[in-house]
Amino acid sequence: MTKDKVTGTLVFAVVTAALGSFQFGYDIGVINAPQEVIISHYEYVLGIPLEDRKAINNYTINSTNDLPTIPYLRDSTPTSLAEEETTTSTSLITMLWSLSVSSFAVGGMIASFFGGWLGDQLGRIKAMLVANVLSLAGALLMGFSKLGPSHILIISGRSISGLYCGLISGLVPMYIGEIAPTTLRGALGTLHQLAIVTGILISQIVGLNFILGSHEQWHILLGLSALPAILQSLLLLFCPESPRYLYIKLDEEVKAKKSLKRLRGSDDVTKDITEMRKEKEEASSEQKVSIIQLFTNSSYRQSIIVALMLHMAQQFSGINAIFYYSTSIFQTAGISQPVYATIGVGAVNMVFTAISVFLVEKAGRRSLFLIGMSGMFVCAIFMSVGLILLNKLAWMSYVSMVAIFLFVSFFEIGPGPIPWFMVAEFFSQGPRPAALAIAAFSNWTCNFIVALCFQYIAKFCGPYVFFLFAGVVLAFTLFTFFKVPETKGKSFEEIAAEFRKKSGSAQAPKAAVEMEFLGASETV
Repeated sequence: MTKDKVTGTLVFAVVTAALGSFQFGYDIGVINAPQEVIISHYEYVLGIPLEDRKAINNYTINSTNDLPTIPYLRDSTPTSLAEEETTTSTSLITMLWSLSVSSFAVGGMIASFFGGWLGDQLGRIKAMLVANVLSLAGALLMGFSKLGPSHILIISGRSISGLYCGLISGLVPMYIGEIAPTTLRGALGTLHQLAIVTGILISQIVGLNFILGSHEQWHILLGLSALPAILQSLLLLFCPESPRYLYIKLDEEVKAKKSLKRLRGSDDVTKDITEMRKEKEEASSEQKVSIIQLFTNSSYRQSIIVALMLHMAQQFSGINAIFYYSTSIFQTAGISQPVYATIGVGAVNMVFTAISVFLVEKAGRRSLFLIGMSGMFVCAIFMSVGLILLNKLAWMSYVSMVAIFLFVSFFEIGPGPIPWFMVAEFFSQGPRPAALAIAAFSNWTCNFIVALCFQYIAKFCGPYVFFLFAGVVLAFTLFTFFKVPETKGKSFEEIAAEFRKKSGSAQAPKAAVEMEFLGASETV
């Protein structure tokens, strides 16, 4: 097979779509840096007296940032009315802050069901344009939060931004997957994750106290995601619509050819059209599959369970915990500015995601996922050992630091980017939209559970918390080894046969659907 060439139009369209993923990453990371500043503003808005504010700040910051040290425990029976009021204020502020962080995931959970549907109703380009309306609305609410009841405006803005990110987590991989040539689909698929981690890194940098993380400018920091939203909206007007959408959904062969010619930079698009015609014939013979049918129909059950487990593995691996823990571990290691070390973790995150773009077509999806998970298991053990022996051996803090950097590296080699596009490779045209929706929903739900529960788990387990994550990672690694098939370079029929082999079932699939366009090229 000839090597597909990368054209200017293809690069332009992929980068434009990835601006949505960049906003997603920015929204994930932006709330962390100015935490103390925003909490003190909440207290000011709620009219909490200055003495109480100091007590609350001590409590809230200890309980959300310095997780390895157990937050100081307040007397459970307040001796005076003033102390009782402070306790009430503390729990109110903690609750409002918790909502400010987790309302984003609630929005994402709700919207993740509608990304595919919106893409089918309006087309991929118009759907991304409509989604940007939500992004702008969320950014404006947060940008003007300093002028009104900031807690209400930030929680509302975060929820609306979450709705946007829920839509984007379905639309961007879908659009990139549909415009990419077969040989580049895996590599371009990982750009969604690369753009997310770039967004996180940029939000950490601009959130520094001397840039936008100050008392005067934090609201600008929160509202800044309006800029990529406006830029993406303008650039989308020049992007070609997905040829797959035009041909398979709308039956517009002429428009699909025109779009393909722009994307491929060639007048000869017969290979792509033949591929899509084959897919369309299969899609018309294959009924749309509902989410319930994915679990009740034995042809899909094994695939959907594996897809959900991959997404659960990504979220429950402890990667979010790392971003909570890193600042305090770096502090313990005697680094005077731990925030810069945390940015270092963000940079490592980005570099290894970029490396995975090149690795994914060479090494295969399953093997990279297994290498990533195995490495994370070892690192999690070293992190816990480092934290436990910290007081006895000062150099153990450096063991924990190195383990953090390696943990993040292993995550971005496999469990970070791979679940998103492996799910699309498991399913043919009929069940794919429902499968992508339920996979995105499970990812957001797990994200929400971790965001909500991690504080309490860390308080309960102390330095032993990473042993817990090591156990979870080991369980998911074993599951992947025994149950997840390799999808690189395979047609849908071959992947379905792999699933039957792994589940020990000899039952033939209901529709033997050839889908080479979903795998990687036969030449790699």
